[in-house]
Amino acid sequence: MSLNDPYSGDILKGHARNVRPTYPQLPAEPGLVVEVKANGYVGAVVGFERTYDGDFVRLEDRRGTERLFKLREGAFLHEGRPVTLTRHVPKQVARRSNSGSRRVDNVQAKVAAPSRIWVEGIHDAAIVEKVWGHDLRVEGVVVEYLEGLDNLPERLAEFQPEPGRRVGVLADHLVQGSKETRMTETVGDHVLVTGHPYIDIWAAVKPERLGIRAWPEVPRGEDWKTGICRRLGWSDPKEGWHRVYNAVGSFRDLDSTLIGAVERLVDFVTTPELAKSDLM
Repeated sequence: MSLNDPYSGDILKGHARNVRPTYPQLPAEPGLVVEVKANGYVGAVVGFERTYDGDFVRLEDRRGTERLFKLREGAFLHEGRPVTLTRHVPKQVARRSNSGSRRVDNVQAKVAAPSRIWVEGIHDAAIVEKVWGHDLRVEGVVVEYLEGLDNLPERLAEFQPEPGRRVGVLADHLVQGSKETRMTETVGDHVLVTGHPYIDIWAAVKPERLGIRAWPEVPRGEDWKTGICRRLGWSDPKEGWHRVYNAVGSFRDLDSTLIGAVERLVDFVTTPELAKSDLM
């Protein structure tokens, strides 16, 4: 038979379509966020269970709901790619947290400190918790959802910041001359407001992590998240958020402006010796 004949070769080997696909194996480390390919459920790994029917992984979604899923080949998506989850076996070596700091195992979190970090948007809070959560828990710092900067004056009046009782605030679209910047200019010495320049924290995630060259431009007056989803072919903002959240595994997946903003807030609420002016 001719070498160019597509039907040449060993006919006993069968057709390519009969070859069983293989998937990369991924240890299901606690906190790893995956999507269940069969139904789109998105959750973080919180444990495993062994039953008469095999091994199952326990996932917790962002609402705190837990569900069990069988460890089947290629049954999960990680960063958009099918994978086979395997049981995670912790290594007895020094590791690093998602924020890049040295993770210390077997260290209990401190009792909640009097200082707080408030985050303007609920998606912002989820990203901060995912990347910096371990470090903040070790320091005893609580992250709270502010529900918009419009609520900041009322919340500050209730909290009453003072020496040793500081508030760090993470804001969206914090650029010179913006409404958000003007709202935070007179908050006092015991409150530090930092932020990123983007209209939404989605855009602070590096676009290549989502397989795109750049975030699309959305005209002023059009809902930004809806416009992004329309231009990228995503069904709705709910799907978009799942994609964005899953694309973030550590600080390396984020724009430097967001990293710097959060790191300054962490320093402000955990290091009393630092003055606000040191971090501006």
